[in-house]
Amino acid sequence: MASEPKRRHSKGRKRTRRAAINLAVNLVACKNCGKLTKSHIVCKECGFYHGKDVSSKQKVKVTKA
Repeated sequence: MASEPKRRHSKGRKRTRRAAINLAVNLVACKNCGKLTKSHIVCKECGFYHGKDVSSKQKVKVTKA
């Protein structure tokens, strides 16, 4: 006989567990350079996301005041 779960898992816990399963990775072509990248992630080659350069915005110069 198989044992039954003691308590029910909530929908959030179930979805969090399933979100960690990365069996199928959707690769899309970058609109700027054409390299294959993961969807919804900044391109590692050129730094563009959704047709905009976001890598230059990340770099900040720190100067002493």
